[in-house]
Amino acid sequence: MEGPGSPILIMVGWPADHRHLIHFFCEVDMKRSRIYRQIVATSVVMAMANPVLADGGDLVGGLIGGMIGAAIINGQQQQRNTQKVRRAAPAMTAEERARNVEVQTALNHFAFPVGRPDGVLGRRSRAAIGEYQALLAFPPTGDLTEMERQILVTAYQRALIGGPQVTKVVSTSPVGLRGLLLAQRDEMLGMGQGMMAQSDYGGMPPEIAEAVDEIARNSGIEGAQLVQRAGFVQLADMNGDGRSDYLLDTSVTGSGFWCSGQDCAVRVFVSTPDGYRRNDFQLAQPTPASFDCSGAVCRIDEQTQLAAQPMAPAETAPAPDAGTVMAAAPQPEAGAAAPLPSFAAAIAPPVASFAAHCAAVAQATAGHGGMVQTVAAMNDPAQALGEQFCQVAAAAREDGAALMAQVQGFTPEQIAAQCEGFAAALTDKLPMTEANARDSALAEMQTWLASAGMPQDQLVGTARICLSVGYGADDAGMALTSALVLAGTGNMVYAEIVGHHLASGVGIGRNPERALEWFEGAVAAQRAGQMPVFVKDQADRMTLIERAAAAVAGKASAPPLLPLVAPATVPASASTTP
Repeated sequence: MEGPGSPILIMVGWPADHRHLIHFFCEVDMKRSRIYRQIVATSVVMAMANPVLADGGDLVGGLIGGMIGAAIINGQQQQRNTQKVRRAAPAMTAEERARNVEVQTALNHFAFPVGRPDGVLGRRSRAAIGEYQALLAFPPTGDLTEMERQILVTAYQRALIGGPQVTKVVSTSPVGLRGLLLAQRDEMLGMGQGMMAQSDYGGMPPEIAEAVDEIARNSGIEGAQLVQRAGFVQLADMNGDGRSDYLLDTSVTGSGFWCSGQDCAVRVFVSTPDGYRRNDFQLAQPTPASFDCSGAVCRIDEQTQLAAQPMAPAETAPAPDAGTVMAAAPQPEAGAAAPLPSFAAAIAPPVASFAAHCAAVAQATAGHGGMVQTVAAMNDPAQALGEQFCQVAAAAREDGAALMAQVQGFTPEQIAAQCEGFAAALTDKLPMTEANARDSALAEMQTWLASAGMPQDQLVGTARICLSVGYGADDAGMALTSALVLAGTGNMVYAEIVGHHLASGVGIGRNPERALEWFEGAVAAQRAGQMPVFVKDQADRMTLIERAAAAVAGKASAPPLLPLVAPATVPASASTTP
């Protein structure tokens, strides 16, 4: 009998009472040989039919505490068992494969080609790693140290987010986009100032220098000339911490890009222990005394607000209708000034409920005879944004519902309870999102995510599920924090959702200028190669959103976006296929 590694047995001369033992062993060996050949054949067929790819089923993770992740993994295991397919144990964990996919995606992005990311660092990937190491003057071993991996992945994430720092490094580096890798290396190893290099504006901190560059670029003025103009840069200790704060007044540029009516953009940078935080305003003739700052947050001083509001001419109040009972006005104390009349209590408060917001949008859509779907047909920018917001939320609910269908053994109520805990852990990020610039808010979110102790694929799956739960439960805070997590993991197409909340004031303070930054991030992500996750059949919807957001923010048209280099492949976390 022949089998894998089996000798030929000759039973000549064996006693008859022992030959049945030899026959038994040969029969067992033959069965083992058939099973062995079946496993090999099945493994080859499965490998051909189901290659392990970056956009596979590992995208769906668990909630904090691992409940959803464990349920999905168990459900997938049960499904494999019912199909009676026996597969060899994986050579690496899902987390290791995800880290390798992230490395391969970043290598492709910086033109060290490895092909389609599959999580296996084979010969081609190691050759690309060696080229990357040689660029950074590291030993080209083909095996990444943890520091080398951090430099590569962090530079890739910064490239996706973009911003003035990234643009400046790419445009001035002799190696183009790869200059981000060199700058990130220098920054992480303390070799110079890396990507946070200061400008030549008299030692101005990098955060303020970047803002000067941006304002100058969109005003047609050289930055060095702009800082010399009287009133553009104003210094004062505005938050009382003993350090100078900065006020940038764009009205001195003479450009209508930054102004609407009588007010122009004002950027206030206040010092904090870890740098400067930016606060944006629209105001005419600002001075440091125009603001009331505490810590990293500034607000327009009440007296300044009153002075900025034009007083309407007094009119004779109409006589009340018969039968109308009017409350007696409170009498001022002796010697006190008469209070100014206020009708704020009679005015409906701003809409804070997502459901109420979309109901109002739907009513307006019906009155207009249909949705605004093209830039040419847009005559109400706020309505156009509202329609897109409600469409996106509906798509997000469907996406999350599809993921929840994979969660076995837990009720929707249990999942919702976990999502409430997920949102509660991030509630303090909402004021930061309203007050700070997009890039600063993203940086803080990424710091939190790095300390969360969950793999990125689990964070992405959790956030997509909780985004759906939030909109379904009319919990705008839960939905918004989930969108922030998705944007923080590099899925910047979800920045559109953050923009909608800021533009409408649903779940957060209304801030159209902040909203525009997030919308720009979503548009840039799509132009960089991330796949759109919502309303894919409307070709020009991002242009529509960009123009509408610019109009709502008081700008004549959307600011031009700098072209981004498209990555060789879409990041795995941008996939929407569970």
